[in-house]
Amino acid sequence: MEYRQLGASGLKVPALSFGAGTFGGRGELFGAWGNTDVAEARRLVDVAIEAGVTMFDTADVYSGGASEEVLGQAIKGRRDKVLISTKAGLPTDDTPHGAGTSRPRLIRTVDDALRRLGTDHIDLFQLHAFDAATPVEEVLSTLGDLVASGKLRYVGVSNFSGWHLMKSLAAADRHGYPRYVAHQVYYSLIGRDYEWELMPLGLDQGVGALVWSPLGWGRLTGRIRRGRPLPEGSRLHRTAAYGPPVDDERLYAVVDVLDELAEETGRSVPQIALNWLLSRPTVASVIVGARNEEQLRENLGAVGWSLTPGQVARLDAASTVTAAYPYYPYRSQEGFARVNPPIERLIHQR
Repeated sequence: MEYRQLGASGLKVPALSFGAGTFGGRGELFGAWGNTDVAEARRLVDVAIEAGVTMFDTADVYSGGASEEVLGQAIKGRRDKVLISTKAGLPTDDTPHGAGTSRPRLIRTVDDALRRLGTDHIDLFQLHAFDAATPVEEVLSTLGDLVASGKLRYVGVSNFSGWHLMKSLAAADRHGYPRYVAHQVYYSLIGRDYEWELMPLGLDQGVGALVWSPLGWGRLTGRIRRGRPLPEGSRLHRTAAYGPPVDDERLYAVVDVLDELAEETGRSVPQIALNWLLSRPTVASVIVGARNEEQLRENLGAVGWSLTPGQVARLDAASTVTAAYPYYPYRSQEGFARVNPPIERLIHQR
């Protein structure tokens, strides 16, 4: 397993991390993801650690906290061998402080997460969404107190826009608060919007990407192809409305190339899709989930090898889309590119 620096921090994380969203299995959305109990979770953690996957990602909203509880039990007795990444900020109840990242809610949610996880510290704590109702200075000062207390080691965010993140980083620099070193983002061959603004921001500001749903909300598993009905067991039957949308024809075009490369390389479609992500700038770790040991072992096969530049170019061509304004001029017009190099040039300079 390759280990990478997480943004501009001293923390090294595995190129693949394990997403514990399948642990617990409560509710319509997370029940469709999986219902891994403690015994099965221990086995999956065994397999992951043996392969060098030492970071485990969860959140307080995953199965109403059950994911954190199951993960805590699964790593019991080996806390010193793993990194815990969790998130908070999305609504968990209807009380006045049941959502967001105000000072009282952050303090409470961190204490609740520590209790559920059975640990005295969280290695990486991320805000699950931007809270427009709370001043960024209040959020950052609270996180600073929690870091100083030893409850948190590093802080990051998830699902922020460019201005959300840059405003927060500027406030952190201005007041001496802890800087966000990670941004947990949606990024895949069929979801490349991250490249338009957030990737250049991450390169400039030292914010590493942790990628969620790298298989496009289950669409790049190799089971979905043109002219075939959705497989009976696909979680998309129950969860498609929750995930990022994708144009069917674009999906099929990407899958066609993935099929070609699978035949050329002897690798599976998911392994190729994951390996492509691992070559992208700012990507520190790709979070993979698994409902069973077979899925986990297949995902682990995404590391230890590389696609050729020509194969990467074919995937790029099949998956690229025209960026929205104001980003597209920097891709398509030479005058802009001379003063602001397109992300493709940054990729090749990495």
